Amino acid sequence: MLVLVFSLVCAFFVAIAAVFLEEEAYHCLAALVGSKEKVFINQTKLLHEVTWKTVMQIAKKHQKNSVSYFQRLCPGVKLERVFMDWCWWILAGLPFQHLVRIMDCYFHEGIKVLYRIALVIINLFHKECQSNNEWNPDNIKNDIGNALIKFCKKIPVSPAKLLHAAFSIRGLSSTYISRIFIKTEMLLKSRSVLNSGNKQLVKSRSSDNLPTSQSQVNIQMMSHTLTIREGQKSPGPRAIAMGSYPIHNLKSQICSCEESLFTLWSWLPVRITMYQPVLLYTTEEHGCSLTTFYVRVEQHEPTLMMIKTCNNEVFGAYCSSRWFERNIKDDKGQRQAYFGTGETFLFSLYPERAKYPWVGIAADKDLGHSSELFMAADAKMITIGGGEGQAIWMDENIRFGKTDSCKTFNNPPLCPSGDFEIRVLEVYGFVGA
Repeated sequence: MLVLVFSLVCAFFVAIAAVFLEEEAYHCLAALVGSKEKVFINQTKLLHEVTWKTVMQIAKKHQKNSVSYFQRLCPGVKLERVFMDWCWWILAGLPFQHLVRIMDCYFHEGIKVLYRIALVIINLFHKECQSNNEWNPDNIKNDIGNALIKFCKKIPVSPAKLLHAAFSIRGLSSTYISRIFIKTEMLLKSRSVLNSGNKQLVKSRSSDNLPTSQSQVNIQMMSHTLTIREGQKSPGPRAIAMGSYPIHNLKSQICSCEESLFTLWSWLPVRITMYQPVLLYTTEEHGCSLTTFYVRVEQHEPTLMMIKTCNNEVFGAYCSSRWFERNIKDDKGQRQAYFGTGETFLFSLYPERAKYPWVGIAADKDLGHSSELFMAADAKMITIGGGEGQAIWMDENIRFGKTDSCKTFNNPPLCPSGDFEIRVLEVYGFVGA
């Protein structure tokens, strides 16, 4: 419901701008609603659930006493109901002068601002419950959600103090928030698959983890609304879930074995398997140049990279973010060293067949900076994985490379010698049918 209301409000303002305001104002509002760099509106039920569960997980770590207090008031599932309405604390509860300041920061910094504000509201409400009879536990325990909104309407701090408290919370980095968000999203997706009855994905019993025929059909039937960047164009329509398995359209000079291709396809995020793979770059056709690689690949997200060495080893990586992000600068005007998300993973197809996902997926604690070194690149090299070694490193001529164990994926070297010479490199993107 919140998603629908928020979307309708934004659409209404865009329409009003088109009628009453200048053309430039309309384009500004339309760009805000359709932004691809920052998602300001969650447009699916799944993403809405991921968002409030992310807030709940962050609160359990950064506001332990307050969450424990809520759990005593409303044990079990009722606590989840409180966090489902977290956006209303801000959007429906806070006075206008507070909301204006918050939204100004939100449009500049993204949703992490709202997360921080929510944590401050929880903390302030907890303190008021202990010192103010108006918020006596006996009066609020049956309707704590509305009590939080009413509290926000009378929030006892100024906009400046509210924002200062929000940005003073330590250990709440964008990387940490992103990690919690991704883990929550993956967990919800896996549960939806397991609970989907006849559409449930059937895990293969083969030693190679190949999908069964029923699994292939079910994968085709699955659909998620996360977008794929296809160069400079808007995402095309989703592949129609019928006909042949999309991997059949992949004509690779590196991996011609159908079993290996099915194995690799089964490792991809489910939503990606609904799209058609398209060859973006290959050294056989486009030459061995990092410059050409960037021209043909950098605007696509995600991409699949496969390497065949002169010793016939085959390995690679699924890269979740655009290679163009190597050019994005921080607030100090410096380019970020590493970028990417926890959906990135490594794989080996020959001589060993194995997948190496991000270590953070299975971890319940912060593993440190070295576990989040997903992708890096500049004019001289490309790197995937880091921390006491680089999982994949290639030089500017896309001729020589090396592979080591790294903390990001906890992988062994992807080829026995560690150093390798590239025979063929292929990079695939994914597009709608």
